[in-house]
Amino acid sequence: MIQPGMSGTAVAADPAPPAERLPRRRGIEFTLIVVAVLLCVYGYCAVGLAKNGTLPPGAAGYGAGLGVLALLAHVAVRLRAPYADPLLLPIAVLLNGLGLVLIYRLDLETPADQAAPIQLIWSTLGVTFFIVAVLFLRDHRVLQRYTYVSVVCALALLVLPIFFPAVNGARIWIRIAGFSIQPGEFAKVLLAVFFAGYLAANRNALAYSGRQIWRFRRLQLPTGRVLGPIVAIWLLSVLVLVLERDLGTSLLFFGLFVILLYVATGRTGWIAVGLLLACVGAVAVGRLEPHVHSRVQDWLDPFASIAAGQGSNQLAQSLFAFAAGGTLGTGLGLGHSILIGFAAKSDFILATAGEELGLVGLSAIFLLYALLVERGYRAGLALRDPFGRLLAIGLASIVALQVFVIAGGVTGLIPLTGMAMPFLAQGGSSVVTNWIIVALLIRISDCARGQYDGTPAP
Repeated sequence: MIQPGMSGTAVAADPAPPAERLPRRRGIEFTLIVVAVLLCVYGYCAVGLAKNGTLPPGAAGYGAGLGVLALLAHVAVRLRAPYADPLLLPIAVLLNGLGLVLIYRLDLETPADQAAPIQLIWSTLGVTFFIVAVLFLRDHRVLQRYTYVSVVCALALLVLPIFFPAVNGARIWIRIAGFSIQPGEFAKVLLAVFFAGYLAANRNALAYSGRQIWRFRRLQLPTGRVLGPIVAIWLLSVLVLVLERDLGTSLLFFGLFVILLYVATGRTGWIAVGLLLACVGAVAVGRLEPHVHSRVQDWLDPFASIAAGQGSNQLAQSLFAFAAGGTLGTGLGLGHSILIGFAAKSDFILATAGEELGLVGLSAIFLLYALLVERGYRAGLALRDPFGRLLAIGLASIVALQVFVIAGGVTGLIPLTGMAMPFLAQGGSSVVTNWIIVALLIRISDCARGQYDGTPAP
């Protein structure tokens, strides 16, 4: 560009400053991953020293295996998602590694039932899905094209376990030739995609049309033509889960539906309606369903079985474990949470963490979950497209709701429901699904931050 000078001569204008390049922070991620792997190896060695007085023979192999998986995941993020949040992957590695340590610790009490090797295989499969998603899903907005395909697949996965025998009173598993899978774990991600896609496409109609409920402006209901399809899909999925007695996942889907509806419309009245419906549904199911009614009775009086001379039930034993842990815990390998019984490695694995790591360790675990959820919310809020924002908030809310339902159940805050603690508990379908959630959050966070790397807004 040429501008006239003071003396009539033309002088060149100053060049435009170069676009600012954002730091990619992959070095921070790598350092945190190394710390996470070392902490997990330390926990593995601590268990062996506490139980046998020597280092466990597989410590080197465990550390190498976990380190290689974490390194491969890091390389995938470095190549395809350079602007991704540097905390998501290290948190997932630490939680998954800690879960393997706790399961291995409980395996020492049950030599005939070894779950840690199988859980390591499932973790490897989960990291593989993570790498595939990060490498080949270049833009999360592609998923919006499959909004209705996602809901069809989700409903099919939810219905499938009905045709298989019940396990512990619930029809949520598919077991074939010794191989088992829980389809509902994958359905929750597909339903999050559907909710995000549908609400993003209809958010204006949901927020600015319909009738008010009496004089409450915040409780304005959208038209049935807009709200009807998503309510029908939600009711159908919850009905299937109730028939299968999978009430934990039913509660998760209900919470996910209400949260995304509130985020899409901005109307706080949906929270009030959601809480009211949740209370009505909980009272109805608690009184009509014998299996749920017994859990409510245990929640109201967890020590009733002791007073009746029948010994402590699982919830009472879990509370004893938390009490024995105190502030600093008994130390890894030195607790007695295996007395809880068959669910010690799954539903009640948090009791082992509370007893052997204490209140301090348990608080650190909850902070890791809180940080994981917060980074997911942050990525969603930074996005410009409504679908990505709703998807990120939905995926992070799945983790938050699971942690609340499980932690609340084993600590006596709410009645117990059968679900798996993300990354910690035994369960192959759960750990694979959680790795997929982290992969999608990393892809979304990369897009959210990369859009500000010197590129103008569209």
